[in-house]
Amino acid sequence: MGQNMDQNVNQKYNTEETVMYCIGWCCIAALALFVVLYQQRPERFTGLSACIFWRMTGFYCPGCGGTRAVLALMQGRLLRALIYHPFVPYSFLIGGWFMVSQTIQRLSGGRISIGMKYRDIYLWLALGIVIAGCILKNSLLLWGIDLLEGAAFMRT
Repeated sequence: MGQNMDQNVNQKYNTEETVMYCIGWCCIAALALFVVLYQQRPERFTGLSACIFWRMTGFYCPGCGGTRAVLALMQGRLLRALIYHPFVPYSFLIGGWFMVSQTIQRLSGGRISIGMKYRDIYLWLALGIVIAGCILKNSLLLWGIDLLEGAAFMRT
């Protein structure tokens, strides 16, 4: 009975990892499309309108800075990407290793068993990073420091 339960757990994680792997490929395709569109006409991404939450409240929503972080990361500016939205570099790091390790394991037919396993803690860490980043950005904003305006200058 214990062995049967272990098989069910392994099958569940295998299914979760397969779903996450497929989602990862979809994200890679979306990112590739974004890069192509950005390379063709980068002016599309400058002066993006502020989000509705920002316009209504003057505070940042949990997603504010995400596009800027992706653009900064594409330019190799890791520190700037971390400042704009720490979730973006985190997801590239964790998601990138997940995709590379899973691809190696799948292509080797399981002989090279380095595939990163799905764990709920990765999602909890991501949620914590998003919440902490939002709180930090808005707290600093109350002090007159706007992290999303570039070099964290004092507002007048």
